[in-house]
Amino acid sequence: MTGTAREHARPLPLFPSSIARRFASVAALAVVVSLTGCVNYGGIHSDSQIATPGQYATADSLPAQGGQWPSSAWTDQFGDPQLTQLVEEAIRGNPTVAEAKARLDKASSYVDASRASLFPQVGASASATRLRLSENLAPPPFGGNWYSDFSTLASASWELDLWGKNRDRVARAVSQQKAADADLQQARVTLATSVARTYNRLAQLYALRDIARKEVADRTAIGAIADDRAAAGLDTNVETQTARSNVATSQASVSQYDGEIEVVRYQMGALLGEGPDRGLKIAPPTLGVGAPVTLPDALPADLIARRPDIVAARWQVEAALQDVKEAKAEFYPDVNLSASLGLDALGWGRLLKASSRQISVGPAIHLPIFDAGALRAQLKGRYADFDADVANYDRTLVNALSEVATQVSAIRATDRQLTDARTAQDAATRAYTLAVGNYKAGLSPQLQVLQADQIRLAAVQSVTNLAMQRRDQQMALIRALGGGFDAQAAGLAMPDQAAHPSQEGA
Repeated sequence: MTGTAREHARPLPLFPSSIARRFASVAALAVVVSLTGCVNYGGIHSDSQIATPGQYATADSLPAQGGQWPSSAWTDQFGDPQLTQLVEEAIRGNPTVAEAKARLDKASSYVDASRASLFPQVGASASATRLRLSENLAPPPFGGNWYSDFSTLASASWELDLWGKNRDRVARAVSQQKAADADLQQARVTLATSVARTYNRLAQLYALRDIARKEVADRTAIGAIADDRAAAGLDTNVETQTARSNVATSQASVSQYDGEIEVVRYQMGALLGEGPDRGLKIAPPTLGVGAPVTLPDALPADLIARRPDIVAARWQVEAALQDVKEAKAEFYPDVNLSASLGLDALGWGRLLKASSRQISVGPAIHLPIFDAGALRAQLKGRYADFDADVANYDRTLVNALSEVATQVSAIRATDRQLTDARTAQDAATRAYTLAVGNYKAGLSPQLQVLQADQIRLAAVQSVTNLAMQRRDQQMALIRALGGGFDAQAAGLAMPDQAAHPSQEGA
């Protein structure tokens, strides 16, 4: 075999054995240089720490009562299957939930993208070019002739994450994904309680309309008495016209409630993610009283895992913490390994020959020495974001505790009002019955009946409004307690360690 033939048949050689020693030398150099670099983050720090429920006094406002946290099926307690169906329909079709789901999908894509930076990147390319060489660059027979340039190249690169920058970026993306997931749960809880409370408002309007309709019937009966008394000469036309006016006034109230019911139905259609006609198909509510209101034990401590907005805020703090760590890693040198192997030749017949091979391999190192304060400014900004997220978490926690206490206090006050209002209603009803009897027997004037009627009507409406308000407050309390959310069950349990840069190895 000739020398040329042997050269063509010889396999491509491996990388030189000195490459491994060079990589080790570069790694050692990176460590040394990182210790002597000019750019540093000395003096930049944060003292912010997230608040804990134990920092706030809640023993009097939120006493332990041995109650249970709301379940995910909390609507069942009100005994109206249509409510449960409407909540499920809203969660499936409302654009607000769809928007939150899209944000979660986007955050998940960032996790996948950031994880890719932890692994080597490999690519390949091929090209074919038809070219004419200039006679002024190459002598004949090359110059002045046309050639085909064929090239194939496989390349690989890997950033050595010596200081954890890429790992911190992945951790940040994961935290943001979990925050987006908690935001989605918060959107669902908010929507579910909004549907329930709007549905309760619809029930209230139906109840008030029923009262108005009964009032029409009662005042029509009083008008009949007035007509009989006028025919007997016991009353004048004043009493008969007053009775007719009162009937018309009550009928106007019925029409008013009909209009309000239609408006609320349209609102329900929007909450369901449908057009207004969907709201017109909703059957009249048949809501019950609901379960007794008793607060769970260890409420302040467990609330942070039961409220999705608190969980979202906590994961956002964790994301900001990883952002700080990533910014600190920027002060250290980047080390990248790259290699490429390919073939390049003029003419297809030479492309696969060993002499056409081209190989490159080597490390690259980048160390910031002077950047006019850009990295320090970036780190300060990350710390500012961290401080803002800590403040947002603290505010969310404080507001959550206040919201629970406020709803509990409102329910207690409404319960007391209901007791008094029902007593007043019973007395007003008896007074009205006596007044009608006396008026019919000619023992009292119509004015006394009208006064008793006004008092009775106000008492009945008051009891109805308070009962509906009490149920609305109970639904609001369910939302304040997390609406059945559980971070552990949802896979969103928060980090155990305190969120502070100095305690996170950053």
